[in-house]
Amino acid sequence: MSISKYQMLIQWSDEDHCYVVSLPDFSELNQPCTDGATYKEAAKRGKELIESLFLWYQEEGKEMPQPKTLQTV
Repeated sequence: MSISKYQMLIQWSDEDHCYVVSLPDFSELNQPCTDGATYKEAAKRGKELIESLFLWYQEEGKEMPQPKTLQTV
C-alpha cells in the first residue's frame, strides 16, 4: 500500500504558534500528531510519521488502516 494515499490535515495553531498535523486515517492516535514551524516542515514531519507508522505496523504484524479516499458519484 502506498503511504502517499494517507491524509494529512495541516492547520495553523494560534495557541501553539506553529502548523499542526493531524492524520485522520489514524484515529487511534492523539490528534494533532506532530507539528512544524513552517508548513513545509509540518508536511515533512507528517510524512515521516506516516512512514514510521508503516514500519511499526509491519514490525507488529498488524494491518495499516485503510486510507479514506474521495468517493465520486
